[in-house]
Amino acid sequence: TVGRFATALMTAAVMGASTQAMAQDDDPIKVGILHSLSGTMAISETVLKDTVEMLIEQQNDAGGLLGRQLEAVVVDPASNWPLFAERARELLAQEEVDVIFGNWTSVSRKAVLPVVEELNGLLFYPVQYEGEESSENVFYT
Repeated sequence: TVGRFATALMTAAVMGASTQAMAQDDDPIKVGILHSLSGTMAISETVLKDTVEMLIEQQNDAGGLLGRQLEAVVVDPASNWPLFAERARELLAQEEVDVIFGNWTSVSRKAVLPVVEELNGLLFYPVQYEGEESSENVFYT
């Protein structure tokens, strides 16, 4: 079911994201959401943001994950490809998220990839992609 799949994805994300996620038992697990809420791609990406938030709410209602609640941290890269990289850096360096779910286009993913690799983040990319790219920091779903 979708619920089991979502739980498996979230668990994999947190388990692989960082030791920091496991070190502070009282803190929520921060889930970055990097989808355009404005601009030309908002019509496609807003529903993705809503879906991740819904899954986080369902998981929290079921007791959280690994005994901890999940917390969504939403940013708007505004359909601006260079802004995707800036927002990814904000999520990882300032907000200290444990994982990022986001990007809807190849160009936005390619803009974010160097930041995610530099800061050793974990990105779930929710779209089939063209291949010819591989990173230990990205789940290409």
